[in-house]
Amino acid sequence: MATKNLPAPAEAEKDDRRQEAAPQAEPAKMTIYEYEQKYTKRQNAKGARFALRFAAALIGVFLLVLLTLLTLRVYEINEYVGYGVGGVCLILFIVLFIVPTVKILRTEYFVTNVNSFTAKEAQKHNKKLRHNIADKIIHLTASVDGVGWYDSQVVGRLAIAQRTGDEEMLKAALTELYKGSVKKSAKTLIFRSSMRSAAYSALSQSQKIDAALVVVVNLQLIKDLVFLYGFRPSDAKLVRIFGRVLQNSLVSFGLGGLNIGHGVVKTMGEAVKGIPILGSAIAAIIDSSVQGLTNGTLTAVIGYQTIKYLNEEYRLQNILDGVDVTETQEEFEQTCADLETELKRKKKLAPAV
Repeated sequence: MATKNLPAPAEAEKDDRRQEAAPQAEPAKMTIYEYEQKYTKRQNAKGARFALRFAAALIGVFLLVLLTLLTLRVYEINEYVGYGVGGVCLILFIVLFIVPTVKILRTEYFVTNVNSFTAKEAQKHNKKLRHNIADKIIHLTASVDGVGWYDSQVVGRLAIAQRTGDEEMLKAALTELYKGSVKKSAKTLIFRSSMRSAAYSALSQSQKIDAALVVVVNLQLIKDLVFLYGFRPSDAKLVRIFGRVLQNSLVSFGLGGLNIGHGVVKTMGEAVKGIPILGSAIAAIIDSSVQGLTNGTLTAVIGYQTIKYLNEEYRLQNILDGVDVTETQEEFEQTCADLETELKRKKKLAPAV
């Protein structure tokens, strides 16, 4: 029987070692033009900024109207008590609307909607923001006992990366935090806020108070999530979130006029019993009104929409950081300088007329 010539074991090992030693071709980096085609959407930055301020103002006006109506109702019963309630409502408006809204708007965000001219500046901005987020997480973990939001071991690696200037290690640690302990902490914040919204609404039995509470709880949840992550969604994304807050409060304001049969309420009460914790907490109050459960669910929607945008923009800035950015602006300036030099040279060589 014929046998094939097989390489000797020693020769085979040498071949394996040569293959391992051979340099592997690095995957080609995505160019800025490929990134722009895949991820960049046409939008007016100034228009998005204006829309964001307008959406925040609409929420503020709606909340102020609700508080004013509540004050007038009390004023009709007792003049002096009405003045007192009016003063309290004004303080609450400042503390529960203006303060969280300003904190949200002042928080930095990752710039990911870029083109070939703005990509390099966006990369610099995003790198600085990553370091600011790392500093905040490290400081918060070290200075606040039992905060429990961030995995201490990963934060330790983050601190080492920050101290040594290891950019790749810093990005890897942040990514691990966002996929692990931060995600878990965000879900806890969303659940607690949803429970508050459900409980307050079910107990208040007032359309005006319900709608005001929805605004306040939703804004507080957004502020807490932004603080947890260390950055906020971009202007265009935040406009959508604020629009959802206004929509939720309007839905809550209209729920009081709905006639919902006792059978439907009872059915929903039985349904939530199958949900751990949520079922036991809401089942006790669900018979009073289905509105509590509805408002709690709407609050959860706000929370998950917010973390969806945060995770999406963190992922995009990570992709953008690895993009090969052509020095478009520098090349343009150099071309203009060369053009100017050549024109001056030709002018000197031109015969005088």
